[in-house]
Amino acid sequence: MRIGVIGAGALGLYYGAMLQKAGHDVAFLLRRDFTAIRQNGLKVFSFQGDFHLSQVVGCQSPAEIGPVDLVLIGLKTFANQHLIDLVRPLVTEETAILTLQNGLGNEELLASAFKPEQILGGVAFLCSNRGVPGEVHHLGEGRIQLGEYQGGLSARSIALADSFRDAGIPCDAGEDLLSFRWQKLVWNIPFNGLCALTGKTVTELLDHQPTRQLIQSMMQEVIEAANQQNLASPIEGDIFIAKMLHLSAAMEGYQPSMMIDRQEGRPLELDAIYKIPLDRALSAGTPMAQVDVIYRCLSVGETHSSSPA
Repeated sequence: MRIGVIGAGALGLYYGAMLQKAGHDVAFLLRRDFTAIRQNGLKVFSFQGDFHLSQVVGCQSPAEIGPVDLVLIGLKTFANQHLIDLVRPLVTEETAILTLQNGLGNEELLASAFKPEQILGGVAFLCSNRGVPGEVHHLGEGRIQLGEYQGGLSARSIALADSFRDAGIPCDAGEDLLSFRWQKLVWNIPFNGLCALTGKTVTELLDHQPTRQLIQSMMQEVIEAANQQNLASPIEGDIFIAKMLHLSAAMEGYQPSMMIDRQEGRPLELDAIYKIPLDRALSAGTPMAQVDVIYRCLSVGETHSSSPA
């Protein structure tokens, strides 16, 4: 399978490297890492075993990549104003477009420019960070849940999940992409925001009882909103929260992407992770008051994102 990776950050570099290692023809759209990868290849440091790809196809424009079978999107959502232009040169009538971006609204954006039946979405439960240029660090997890934008369990989504699993990436295909998206938000909304605001890691927040209680309360708030979004099946609150806290406890010292973005002076993914979910929750009659407070605090100085009403 020929694969083009748009958004070669920690997520795109890791998954693209795993797919290339498994024998797929992968091309990366690169910015910061272009020179390092062209000269020295791509190094992956993983708790499951390190490896080095000495030859990597790195491109500086989408036109250099050209048509592919699968577009794999890991672009940060604060750059979504460029997404369609970045993806278009890779797409033919037969191309599948899979976005693994955070939050809500990404599939809808792609479907406004391409055929809706070409669009898939997925959520990645991945602990990874970028190192120096040409390096990515896989710290934990890595599983993907994916599904068709138009719903249903298709032969294509099953085949894609099989390809990911064959590459060593745990992956499941499902019928209800919207459920997957809201389940990821149950983790993303409290941890990304609180870590970015406090400068504390996931571990530090969980070890401090007041912030642990706040995380649990925010998770419950997100679940209540999610269960008003016409999901195929409701998220079981207490059970799911216990699962998320158990998984998070294993992320020793983990710094979520929004925390790193704030530390390094980059924009935050506020619209996809906060504003759109807040708007949809409000429309369904389940406003998320605690989430709204976090969003308003994060939005200070974030001129690229929509301002709170």
